[in-house]
Amino acid sequence: MYVCNCNGLREKDVRAVIAEGADHPLEVYERHGCAPRCGRCKPDMQRLIEEARAPLLIAAE
Repeated sequence: MYVCNCNGLREKDVRAVIAEGADHPLEVYERHGCAPRCGRCKPDMQRLIEEARAPLLIAAE
């Protein structure tokens, strides 16, 4: 599934850079060598980042 249609970023690609430590949508774009265009994907990227970080936050409690 595509997360960012403008740049052709797929969910698996976004999740991969999140797993490598990206914690902001702009880092996701940067690591893929692109930049946001329309911005519609930013909320979805942020949701994926929060989902990936949620287990870490729970473990810290």
